[in-house]
Amino acid sequence: MRVDAEERPTKDGASHEVSGLTPEFMSAILSALEEGRDDEITQLANALHPADLADLIEKLSNDHRADLVERLRGDLNPNMIAELDESVFGHVVDQLGVEEVAEVVAVMDTDDAVGVIGELGEEEQQEFLEALPEDERALIEQGLAYPEDSAGRLMQRHTVAMADHSSVGQAIDFMRDRDDLPSDFFDVVLVNPAHQPVGTVPLSRIMSSHRNVALTALMVSDMKIIPVRMDQEDVAFLFRQRDLVSASVVDDGGRLVGVITVDDIVDVIHEEHEEDIKRLGGVGEDDDLYSAILHTTRSRFTWLFVHLIAAIIAAYVISFFAATIEQMVALAVLMPIVATMGGTASVQALTVAVRAIAMKELSPSNAVRAIGKEVLVSLFNGVMFALIIGVVAWFWFDNPALGGVIAMAIVINLVVAGLAGSALPVLLDRLGFDPALASSAFLTSITDVVGFYAFLGLASILLL
Repeated sequence: MRVDAEERPTKDGASHEVSGLTPEFMSAILSALEEGRDDEITQLANALHPADLADLIEKLSNDHRADLVERLRGDLNPNMIAELDESVFGHVVDQLGVEEVAEVVAVMDTDDAVGVIGELGEEEQQEFLEALPEDERALIEQGLAYPEDSAGRLMQRHTVAMADHSSVGQAIDFMRDRDDLPSDFFDVVLVNPAHQPVGTVPLSRIMSSHRNVALTALMVSDMKIIPVRMDQEDVAFLFRQRDLVSASVVDDGGRLVGVITVDDIVDVIHEEHEEDIKRLGGVGEDDDLYSAILHTTRSRFTWLFVHLIAAIIAAYVISFFAATIEQMVALAVLMPIVATMGGTASVQALTVAVRAIAMKELSPSNAVRAIGKEVLVSLFNGVMFALIIGVVAWFWFDNPALGGVIAMAIVINLVVAGLAGSALPVLLDRLGFDPALASSAFLTSITDVVGFYAFLGLASILLL
């Protein structure tokens, strides 16, 4: 049985699978695994793209996963290994052993190998490195020596570089004679005698030119050079801004040490997006569907504890107005509305601000204008929702004064929410903290405290 690997959405918008893991395929592979049909299992697994095969291994239960991995023993695809989730990769290593998996890692591109080994603990990294051939081990150790999430971890160490006085014919002969070219590359890098890049020549220009043409006549000199220690988020920003397909990486002396290609940047963009989403939700970077229960519990406990403290602070503020609430029970009924509206408005402003910071759209030069905009938006929304909830509270409890109090509290809380949600990420970023990680707990405290204090305080003054 072979299921098409790429089904496309139809014009009527019907949803179709875009990978090989259609429901029909999953049913077939599970049936084959349960009944032990070895030939069919191998045929189905080998028909998948490596990324789809990685997804399949991740989605299977522990028993089915172990069964499939065992049947793939000795025929593991390096590209599949590179796509595996960190937790699942650990299970595969435990099952097959470090030496067998190291044989697969040894034939990966160095950037992929560094990425895979870099996710392991120090002891496991050392085991893998000792199991690798010496030449591959040296390249991977050099990559691991660079800071995590830096250009040095992303780059492919194998480069196609030629002297800047070479010709098209020499470049073609050079590439034909080499047996250690990268699996994918888009440019030939021209270097001076100091091995510093002076320009790049796209392969398309080489293939469309005569052999005697000098490469310098075809080169792109206005190229972007990436320092080896540049943060991967900044590298991704440069690729997006300049529409780059590849870029040369240089060491502290300006010498060429590697090349980063756009396929690695796609992974970085996905990784950074996933990281920000997790941090906004107070979830650890290594917390996912495949993490162990105890590990997930520990990783979430700290952030839940921070929010518990925020909730206790809000409850403490409410305790100041216990007598007020006792005299008018309607206040207890309406309090969640004030808190919910403020929390939602703050999260909206926070999301916009964190995204703008990540995309480098929000800077000190336009921060005041951006914060002012969010405050005005919150003010306008606050007025409109104040009218709505004020009328609702008036007719609900037959008390126009109560409607006026909650209307004023909504306006105050939404304005504060817009200000805090947009200004707090900017402030945290300036202080060197991750705005996505640190903002949500602070916002919870601010909007709850301000909302309850404004609502109950106004009620004490105007109603009682």
